[in-house]
Amino acid sequence: QAQLVESGGGLVQAGGSLRLSCAASGSIFSINVIAWYRQAPGKPRVFVAVITSDGTTLYADSVKGRFTISRDNAKNTAYLQMNSLKPEDTAVYYCNMPTKGPNYWGQGTQVTVSS
Repeated sequence: QAQLVESGGGLVQAGGSLRLSCAASGSIFSINVIAWYRQAPGKPRVFVAVITSDGTTLYADSVKGRFTISRDNAKNTAYLQMNSLKPEDTAVYYCNMPTKGPNYWGQGTQVTVSS
């Protein structure tokens, strides 16, 4: 069993930065892929970024060059550094840890970017 808790969301002006954190409980964090998704009002949840256990990363085209995903396995925590934020980045951001068993999700953290 594992739990994911996101934090770090908030209100920021366009061009600003935020860093989201995803803290995981349990002992399986370090061996698993961690991903970030986001869901804007009235739209489906979409992929943002992913990091593998060995640190390989992949990004959605919409955030490439602006967002950076990272992880600290010693702290069971993943991060999403978001720079040059745009109003279209406004969404609830979710942390995800897919496993061979359950597919874990956090509760989400709201990011609002004002123009």
